[in-house]
Amino acid sequence: MTEKMLFGTYTKRVSKGIYQADFDEQTGEMSNVEAIAEIGSPTYLNVSDADVLYAVDKQDGQGGVAVYDYDSENAKTTLKQEVLADGASPAYVAVDENRQLLYTANYHKGTVEVYAIAADGKLTQTDAFQAVGSGPRPEQDGPHMHFANLTPDNRLVAVDLGSDKVYTFDVSEAGKLTEVAVFETEAGFGPRHIRFSQNGQKAYLLGELSSQLSELNYDATSGTFELVQTLSTKPDDWEAHNGAAAIYVSADNRFIYTSNRGHNSIAVFEVKANGAIDRRVQLISTEGDFPRDFALSPNERYLIATNQNTDNATVYQRDTVTGQLTLQEKDIQVPEPVRVVFVK
Repeated sequence: MTEKMLFGTYTKRVSKGIYQADFDEQTGEMSNVEAIAEIGSPTYLNVSDADVLYAVDKQDGQGGVAVYDYDSENAKTTLKQEVLADGASPAYVAVDENRQLLYTANYHKGTVEVYAIAADGKLTQTDAFQAVGSGPRPEQDGPHMHFANLTPDNRLVAVDLGSDKVYTFDVSEAGKLTEVAVFETEAGFGPRHIRFSQNGQKAYLLGELSSQLSELNYDATSGTFELVQTLSTKPDDWEAHNGAAAIYVSADNRFIYTSNRGHNSIAVFEVKANGAIDRRVQLISTEGDFPRDFALSPNERYLIATNQNTDNATVYQRDTVTGQLTLQEKDIQVPEPVRVVFVK
């Protein structure tokens, strides 16, 4: 079966914007990589159930979100709206289907913003949260929100790399935020992204600056987190620069995958039946430089990683029993790739 993939990119050198590709889930072959929307550095994007594409947007000193009608079969997009403001664009975009809201996290501004989604897919801002604080590392000169998405119990969780904090919010139907809890990591951890176990009782927090993965207990009653353990995403003897980037959990909750920018690898962690992280079982090269996002194919027999600085995607076969990856194909040309997402 052929699935559609989207790539968000930077447009600093050779990229035109958003790209689409075909992926054969039987053979693991990627083909027909083509530009479908010309836009400034759409580094992160998501597609709603209504086939509306929301992408980070940047132009003329302004940043925000672009809204497109999206026809995946014909590889076409139609621009509906641009929501722009002075300053940097967001780093993350997430869709809340139940409440018909959209969330963004802005790294440079240190904000989380909430938008109501109208019937035609267009956006109207309903709320914003301004984080404060800093951390001990040079990259932590102020708040740097890097992630904002839903918890399993439909709260909003937001991750601030700059102040080593994870915020939990209640969200009203009208798109208003109420802060309910704040979790603080070890100083300098630099949290970037967070994912949850299938039963919602565990969370897995990735530290960009520390190159570490933390296992947390999540209490849905209070919206609070509790640290259980922390593991490294890179080799102990790796002393050059590294920044952990993306994290995903397999559907059976048996494996966690993270990317390393610098060591240029995917780290694979085995998870016990109770959701506890057992150990790191593999580090495999991404066959390029500076991997940010990656994705598991819908049947999870493949993992696709991208390398921003070398303009390439890499396909791995995934053993669903051991969780480990085997290189299948490298050097698939994708310009300045950042985000990888399969279209539902």
